[in-house]
Amino acid sequence: MATKIIAGLIGVALLVAYVVPVVWRLQEVSLWCVVLLGVGMMLVDLWQSLKSRGD
Repeated sequence: MATKIIAGLIGVALLVAYVVPVVWRLQEVSLWCVVLLGVGMMLVDLWQSLKSRGD
């Protein structure tokens, strides 16, 4: 379980670190919406995988 949490947090951190500089530089509202939606979907998927008893 701890491995899933650590891997999920590393994945979230890497995604955010990858897209934030691009979004910050371009300053487009539509791009912000797409990135926030993508990060939100990633967090929901992480939450659902942590709640499942697959491992």
